[in-house]
Amino acid sequence: MKRFVFTAALAALLTTPALAHVVLERKEATVGASYKAVLIVPHGCAGSATTRLRVKVPEGFIAVKPMPKPGWTIDVVKGAYENPYPFMHGMTLTAGVREVSWTGRLDDGYYDEFVLAGFIAAALKPGDTLYFPAVQECEQGVARWIEIPAAGQSAHALDNLAPGLHLIAAATSKPTTFKAGDLVIEAPWIRATPKGAQVAGGYMKITNTGKEADRLLGGTLDQTRRFEVHQMTMIGDVMQMRPLPDGLVIQPGETVELKPGGYHVMGLDLQAPFANGQTAKGTLQFEKAGTVQIEYAVVPVGGSP
Repeated sequence: MKRFVFTAALAALLTTPALAHVVLERKEATVGASYKAVLIVPHGCAGSATTRLRVKVPEGFIAVKPMPKPGWTIDVVKGAYENPYPFMHGMTLTAGVREVSWTGRLDDGYYDEFVLAGFIAAALKPGDTLYFPAVQECEQGVARWIEIPAAGQSAHALDNLAPGLHLIAAATSKPTTFKAGDLVIEAPWIRATPKGAQVAGGYMKITNTGKEADRLLGGTLDQTRRFEVHQMTMIGDVMQMRPLPDGLVIQPGETVELKPGGYHVMGLDLQAPFANGQTAKGTLQFEKAGTVQIEYAVVPVGGSP
């Protein structure tokens, strides 16, 4: 019974007017977070098999990688972005994948999915829509799903509407404060990490309210196997990151901010990616104040708390 219900539902999905052409499986994404664009091709061109799908990557969808498909050849066109976009670990991206095409054969009697993985740049505005113009080439005929609504125009007025992605804001959370002896730790946070990432940087403010210096020596971070205290510095025109084997000193009355491009903690050997909106648990180990349990807010890639 369950198999019949699923099959019937899938058949209905692929025959509804809204899915009569190439569409995105998930039509909503969070600004500043990773997104997997799954483009569904439900049928060919008037009964003719699909032989190629070309997709234009919208501005602001960055660090894009297409997923290989058995039996299909992938071609990628790279180019400059219209704007630079902040990315992970203080990087700025100025160029990337702008167009992807898959070449193969998909019979009209079947449907298939074509996948792009990337990030929705934090500079984009919630409420906007990104469009993925797609051209479906067949053995006989071409279907061009490339129309984008003009300002004030309804998308329903277009017959060949490009697949659209509605952008939403990331969930917000209140900063959290933790105490260890005379030390006050404010608003720890980390950025979301893509699948396959091996490191995650942690940031916060640490204030020493006491009369003696203390030292951050290390700690732990969930989903990682190792933990280090690091510093990033400019040497000439090159930014270099190095661990601090002797730890980070916090003088009496001093506030030290751990932030991208400066002091930070680093979780290494990630066992699973950190997702936007997640809360990650960890500890900090101080020379005098001892060990304190903290929680990191996970914010979008390229974002800040």
